[in-house]
Amino acid sequence: MRVVIQRVLEASVTVEGHCIGAIGKGFLILLGVGQEDTKEIADKYIDKILKLRIFADENGKTNLSLQEVQGEVLVVSQFTLYADCRKGNRPDFINAAGATKAKELYEYVLDSIHNRLGKVEAGEFGGDMKVSLVNDGPFTIVLDERLCTN
Repeated sequence: MRVVIQRVLEASVTVEGHCIGAIGKGFLILLGVGQEDTKEIADKYIDKILKLRIFADENGKTNLSLQEVQGEVLVVSQFTLYADCRKGNRPDFINAAGATKAKELYEYVLDSIHNRLGKVEAGEFGGDMKVSLVNDGPFTIVLDERLCTN
């Protein structure tokens, strides 16, 4: 699994000119699912995402979690996070999960975050989406299997 987390003041996703998801302060999460990913692996990422302390406390230190600031989440599926550009100039996506598995885990992540946090919005799986955001900081974190094993 590969996850890009952007701390945002607001974010939205539009499909065919219609806004299908929008949040205020929180995380825009770009989620890539790999062939080897499972619900157990997803649970580790979800736990890490919800516990990341990257919001400022009263002293301006990044010491507060998403839950502590009552933040919101917008999750956008993005298989292109698995692009392999080592050979040639055309990316290879061989390590990305197939659509059925990726959609299942994407929906699992959405449901799990919703159950633990509340406010969760989503992109359209496999859709041609336009994503807008106001990045706060900017503050961007990348999680992948090498960085999210604990």
